[in-house]
Amino acid sequence: MKMDPLSNIFAALADPTRRKILEILSSGEKSTGELSDPFSISAPAISRHLKVLETAGLIERKVDAQWRRCSLNADGFKQASDWVSQYRRFWEDRFTALDTYLEDINSQKEPIE
Repeated sequence: MKMDPLSNIFAALADPTRRKILEILSSGEKSTGELSDPFSISAPAISRHLKVLETAGLIERKVDAQWRRCSLNADGFKQASDWVSQYRRFWEDRFTALDTYLEDINSQKEPIE
C-alpha cells in the first residue's frame, strides 16, 4: 500500500535512529559508512533506514565512484514544516485570544485596598 508523501515523512521521522541520521546529516554530506559509525546495527539495517528516509524525500543518495553519499533534501522538510505551520498559526491565534480575554478580566477587577 502506497502512503501519501506527508505520511511517509512522519513515518520516517517516527524512528529515533532515522532522526539521529538526519541530525548527523545536518552538518553536511556523509558517506553511508560515516552514517553507520555511531550505531551498533548492521550495514543492511542502516541501508534500510536510509531507504526509508530517501523514500520520504528527506535525504538524497548518490554514488560517487565506490562511495555512497547522502545529504539532506530540503523539499521533504518543507512539506512537513508547511503542514505543521498551519497548526502553529491556529495555536498562536488561540493564545492571542486567551491573552486578550485575560487582560479584559484583569481590567474589570476592582483593586484590592
